[in-house]
Amino acid sequence: MFDSVLVANRGEIAVRVFRTLRRLGVRSVAVHTDADAGAPHVRAAGEAVRIPSYLDIEAVVAAALATGARAVHPGYGFLAENTAFARACAAAGLVFVGPPAEAIEAMGDKIRAKRTVAAAGVPVVPGRDEAGLSDAELAAAALEIGLPVLLKPSAGGGGKGMRLVRDAADLPEAIASARREARGSFGDDTLLAERFVENPRHIEIQVFADAHGAAVHLGERECSLQRRHQKIIEEAPSPLLDAAARERMGAAAVAAAKAVGYVGAGTVEYIVSADRPDEFFFMEMNTRLQVEHPVTELVTGLDLVELQLNVAAGRPLPFGQDDVRLDGHAVEARVYAEDPSRGFLPTGGRVLHLAEPAAEHTRVDSGLGPGTEVGGSYDPMLAKVIAWGADRAEAVRRLDAALASYTLLGVPTNVAFLRGLLRHPDVVSGDLDTGLVERALDDLLSGPAVPDEVLAAAALERMLALEGGTDPWDVPDGWRPGAHAWTPWIITPSGGDPVEVRVRGRAASARVAVGDGAPVAAALSAPEGPETLVLTHDGRTVTFTAARDGNTLWLGRGGHAWALGEHVRAEGGATAGAGGDGVLRSPMPGTVLAVKAAEGDRVEEGQPLVVVEAMKMEHTVTAPLAGVVTRLPVRAGAQVALDAVLAVIEEA
Repeated sequence: MFDSVLVANRGEIAVRVFRTLRRLGVRSVAVHTDADAGAPHVRAAGEAVRIPSYLDIEAVVAAALATGARAVHPGYGFLAENTAFARACAAAGLVFVGPPAEAIEAMGDKIRAKRTVAAAGVPVVPGRDEAGLSDAELAAAALEIGLPVLLKPSAGGGGKGMRLVRDAADLPEAIASARREARGSFGDDTLLAERFVENPRHIEIQVFADAHGAAVHLGERECSLQRRHQKIIEEAPSPLLDAAARERMGAAAVAAAKAVGYVGAGTVEYIVSADRPDEFFFMEMNTRLQVEHPVTELVTGLDLVELQLNVAAGRPLPFGQDDVRLDGHAVEARVYAEDPSRGFLPTGGRVLHLAEPAAEHTRVDSGLGPGTEVGGSYDPMLAKVIAWGADRAEAVRRLDAALASYTLLGVPTNVAFLRGLLRHPDVVSGDLDTGLVERALDDLLSGPAVPDEVLAAAALERMLALEGGTDPWDVPDGWRPGAHAWTPWIITPSGGDPVEVRVRGRAASARVAVGDGAPVAAALSAPEGPETLVLTHDGRTVTFTAARDGNTLWLGRGGHAWALGEHVRAEGGATAGAGGDGVLRSPMPGTVLAVKAAEGDRVEEGQPLVVVEAMKMEHTVTAPLAGVVTRLPVRAGAQVALDAVLAVIEEA
C-alpha cells in the first residue's frame, strides 16, 4: 500500500477518499484553489497545497511530487478521465489510481467505445456511428434507423448536445443545434445517431479489474430518476432486474472491461426498456469511481476506494465473482445547491447552520461545514444522503426520514423536492423511467411556496428579539390605552412577493393574520436559544431551526428551508408596497454577462435588463413593470450573490 496519496479533487468526494486513507493509516494530501482555502476537504487532509485550478495538470503533479505523494486519486470530474493527466502522472513516477490511459482513451470516444464492446459481444443500441458524417448523411442515417432517434455527441457527457428527434421535419435544426452545443462544450461536433428506446431505464454495472487479468462485477445500480440527463436518486439493486438478468448484464460489463485491458473501478452504463427488461444496450463506460458508488458499498459491504488503492498498488482482487453477495437495498439522494421553485437555478451563499442525518443505517458523504461558502464556480452537488434497508421499502423510508432531519440554512437546496420525489407513487412502486421526474414536475412543485406558519414565525421572531431588549417602548406590540393595536410586518420570501403579516400582542401570546387570512392564535418561544424556535399556530405546534444573516431570517423544518427578509412598515402606511416593489434581484449567485439598460432609461414590462451566468447556465432578468430605471448598481463582469439587487425601476 502507498504511504502517501494526493487527492486531485474537492468537495464531498475528496472528503470521502480522505476518510478511507485515514482508516488505512495512509498520509493524505489535498489541493485547493484560493476560493477553497478554508474548505472542509482541506481540513480533512494531512496537508494541503494551493494550485491555480483543479484542471491544471502541471500544478497537480508538482504538488504530488513536492509533498512526497506516491499516488494520485482523481475522484470524479475534473481530471478523472483525462488521458493527458494519467500519462503525466506515469511520466512523473506517480501511480494514477485509475485505469490505464489507453482504456480511458478507448472508452472516452463514444463511437470507438461502441465498436470495441460490440466486437466483444456486448449488445449496443442500433444506430450509425461512423466518424465524419455530414448533416445530410446523419439525417439519412436517422431515417434509416427509424424515428425516434437520439443524436449524441461522440465526445463528452452529462447530456450536453443530446437531441431527441421524433419528427423528420425537426432533423435539420436538431442536428445543427446539437453540433453547436457539442462544439462549444467539447471542442468536437462529431455526432452519432441511435435508436431511442421508449420508456428507458438507466441501469449501470459496477466492475472491478486488477492487473493480473481478474475482473468481476458488483451488481447493478438503478439511475433512472434524472432531470435534464442528470441523476438525482440512485439505488442498488434495481427493482427491475432478477438474478438472471443481473448475471447477463454483469457478464457483458466484465467483457466490455476486458476488451480494453481495464484495471481498477469502472462502470458500464446500459439503457433498458421498462417494457422489455430482458433487452439491454450498452451506452458508455465511465472510467472512474461514480458519484453513486455508496449504494454499491452498502449492499456489498466493500469499500470501493480501498479496493481502488489496492489494485493500483498491484495487488490482486481479494475475491472472485462467486464471492460477491448483495445484502438488502440502498438508496442515495443527491443534495444540490439549486432552487426547484425557480426552475432549478443554481444557488449559493454561506452555510449558516448545518445538521446532517446521523441515524443508524444512514450515511452522509458531504463537503460542507458551518461557514462554507458555496459559489457558482463548481458543480452544484453539495452532499449525498444514503440509506440502507433490509428491503427497498425500508431503505426508501429511512432515506426520507434522513432527508427530513437534514437542515442546511444559508444556501437553498433541493432537499424538500427530493422528499416529494421519494413519495411519488411510481417511485414507491419502483415503476421508473428516465422521463418520470419531468412528467411529475408540476405535481412535485405544486403547493404554497411558503406556508402561513412560516410567515407567522418570521414576524413573531422579530417581536421576540425586540422583547428581549431593555426599553419596553422599543417593543412594537401595538400597545395602546385600553387595547393592543395591530403591528404590521412585511415579510419577503426569497424569490417571492412581499406578504403583510399583522401581529397583535406579544410573541408568547398573540393574534396573527397572514395576508388576507383571518387572525389566529399564535405563540413563539426559543426554549433552547435563538437557533430553535417553537411555534404554536392555530392550535398546531411545530419546531423550526433558525439562523439570521443580516436582515434575512432562515427557518428550516422537515427538509425545507426558507429565506425571509422582513421589516416593520410605518404605521398607517400604504399597503401597495406588498405587491411588488420594482426591484430586480439576481435569481442565482454568478457573474453578470450583460447589462442591457442604463440609469434613466424608460423600460417596458418584460424587457430584458441583465444577464447572469452561473455554472454555465445563463439567465435573463426582465423588468417586472414599465417605468424608469432609477438605480443600476451592477456592471458586466461583476460577481453577484443570490438575491443581490441588479436594478430598481420606478413605475412611470
